[in-house]
Amino acid sequence: MNAFTAHLAASWRMHLRNRMALAYGYLFPLIFLGVFWVLYRHETVPLLRHLGELLTVTILGGACFGLPTTLVSEREQGVWRRYRLTPVPLWKLMASTVAARFGIILSAGLLQIGVAFAAGMTMPAHPLALAAAFGVAALSFIGLGLLLAMLADTVPAVQALGQCVFLPMLVIGGVAVPLTSLPEWAQHVAFFFPGRYAVESMQAATTGAELSALPFQFLVLAVTGLAAALAALKLFRWDLGRRFATLRGKGWLALILVVWLVTGWLAGVQNRAAASIRQAAVPVVVKADPTRPWETITAKDIASLDFRVPPDSGVVTPFASRDEQPDEFVQAQLNVLSDRLPDWKPGALGGDLQRVRNLLCVAAVPDVVQDPAERYIPVVVLAHLEEAFPKGQLIRMLAWIALHPDDGAVVRDVTALGLSGVAGDSQQVRERSYYYAIKCVARLTGRQDR
Repeated sequence: MNAFTAHLAASWRMHLRNRMALAYGYLFPLIFLGVFWVLYRHETVPLLRHLGELLTVTILGGACFGLPTTLVSEREQGVWRRYRLTPVPLWKLMASTVAARFGIILSAGLLQIGVAFAAGMTMPAHPLALAAAFGVAALSFIGLGLLLAMLADTVPAVQALGQCVFLPMLVIGGVAVPLTSLPEWAQHVAFFFPGRYAVESMQAATTGAELSALPFQFLVLAVTGLAAALAALKLFRWDLGRRFATLRGKGWLALILVVWLVTGWLAGVQNRAAASIRQAAVPVVVKADPTRPWETITAKDIASLDFRVPPDSGVVTPFASRDEQPDEFVQAQLNVLSDRLPDWKPGALGGDLQRVRNLLCVAAVPDVVQDPAERYIPVVVLAHLEEAFPKGQLIRMLAWIALHPDDGAVVRDVTALGLSGVAGDSQQVRERSYYYAIKCVARLTGRQDR
């Protein structure tokens, strides 16, 4: 047995003997899963929309708590001082440590997925992409965990530093609280948190939406992990006697700081560029009457719409079929919505196009904030639209909105209708309104069974 495999086996055994590290790696993520199941138990597919968040919590627990806790504990016990007396190079010892921790995080992730399947979750849309995203995210946060172990002198210090990383990612980094529920300033701050890219990459692989962003997300995670691991190697300590304050080479911390700032800035630039491209790609329709621009919409324009939208049975913009029956809890919510919708002020404000946009937001916002009734709300909204407008006019207005998704204003707060949550990201509301506009056109024109 060579040095790498011998130390890998020893590291695995020692990591499994650390009860605190095991609690962070296995127990804490399972508690999160239980909480998420209770909060979102009314969803048609339990936990599928939150698998990226749950797996990121699993990675954070094992990499940013379990790994540094184990390493600092071993350093306090003199284990690494004895390793120093062996002829094994440091890089090989660290590589086997990383491999052992990756195996533990992988087993914890598989446990999470297994429990989620037992709770009723269906198979992710792209299992291989999910595995790749999980691997990249795990290695990235293992690099951060190594750096935390080098910054901390004691186990309590590790826990304090871990909380400094963990809590901000939970609250404003998109890990525990959906970014769409946060104010816009927090969503911009989240560009600087690697947890965001871990959640988004794994969630994209799970639902099959926005896979085009995976390369950039992988790049951010990989560069962040490599920079942190390199800084950790430069600050490595073999024994307890050397305190962080006495170490040389603290300038290497600037490397991870620069990577953190640059990747966050690039993410913000990319997000703005993507929004500009989406806006530039909207076809131009010549307007006749400025107050009734939809009158220029032809049958050819309607046929040219991109009807390749997320499936009605999926987790993004779900749309119940006519034979689906909600449970009593959801039906009571829909009854309140039906009663209040005719008198809802935004539904009567502005011109006809703006009124339709506002009513589409009634379906879009619950989808963004994951309201339990999200798949049935579009049915109520479409029925209201059919009562409010002639069918031919409604089809052309919906087509106009689909062709001009960035026009007009959107409504982010629909709580007055008895629905839960306020969407924090107006761009997501626009995107979901665009999808629902096309889905409504499909139903009104007979492209899809209602």
